Amino acid sequence: MKRRTAIRCLALLACVLPRVLLAQFTDPRTYTQAPVGLNQLELDYVYAHSDASIDTSLVVVGAHFDVQQAVLSYTHNFSVLDHLAWAKAVVPFAYLSGHVAGTGITRSVSGAGDASVELGALLKGGKARSAADLESYDPETTLGVSLAVSAPTGEYNADRLLNLGSNRWSFKPELGLAHPFGPEQRGELDLYVNIYFFTDNTQYRGVEVLRQEPLPGLEGHLSYSFTPNLWASLDARYCFRGDTVLDGVNQDDGQHNLTAGTEVSWSPSAHHTLTLVVVGALVHQNSPAYTGAALKYVYSWGPGSG
Repeated sequence: MKRRTAIRCLALLACVLPRVLLAQFTDPRTYTQAPVGLNQLELDYVYAHSDASIDTSLVVVGAHFDVQQAVLSYTHNFSVLDHLAWAKAVVPFAYLSGHVAGTGITRSVSGAGDASVELGALLKGGKARSAADLESYDPETTLGVSLAVSAPTGEYNADRLLNLGSNRWSFKPELGLAHPFGPEQRGELDLYVNIYFFTDNTQYRGVEVLRQEPLPGLEGHLSYSFTPNLWASLDARYCFRGDTVLDGVNQDDGQHNLTAGTEVSWSPSAHHTLTLVVVGALVHQNSPAYTGAALKYVYSWGPGSG
């Protein structure tokens, strides 16, 4: 009986994994001014760990879940109707493992995850500006929107308990507000509202149909620039609902997930940026009790990169 429950626990990990990755923050200062024509190539290393509680109705003592992920992304800034806009493409690669202590059950998988694209634009305070224009620009409150779309390109095998791909599409529209404040406007408050929509996974565990209700989220980021090249932030995200329905049966597993973290970003030169991110789940009802860290490197070129 314990072995059967543990296997079910690992099966739930396959369902929960996309939520863990989706719970990552939208970056602070996403909806602030940047020069038109700027290009950024980013390489991230992410590690996350979760244990014990996978579902409040199914707690298996000794369960462990680890993911190591490398993420490659490219962002280009451009002008649309004289407003700043951007496009971003993301391709993740990961190693995922899960086991339950005392049962001998261990599963692992590695390969490509689900790729995604994002389109965004500033609406208020978002006039398209060149690098030269930004030299005399006084930061102001900006309002922006974006849409991120994740495609089922990741490795997925319906016979596996653990998968890197989710075998479904997801769509995340977001509204973001950025407000600079304080002496020399070194501080910034970012507030984001977003919601994930999912298509059905029609091959969940091979023969079942997994549907997930929309997953709304709220984010807040408070950041401060110590120098023009160094800033840090305190971050929080709360998401709720997102119940899953398996073969027409509601699993009554709506989430209440509060995640907090901090981020430090340093640019030793105009072309290079290093960022360290640390996050942890403070409230995790029907979602993993996880902690994680990420190290990001960004190479910038084009107008405004020096």
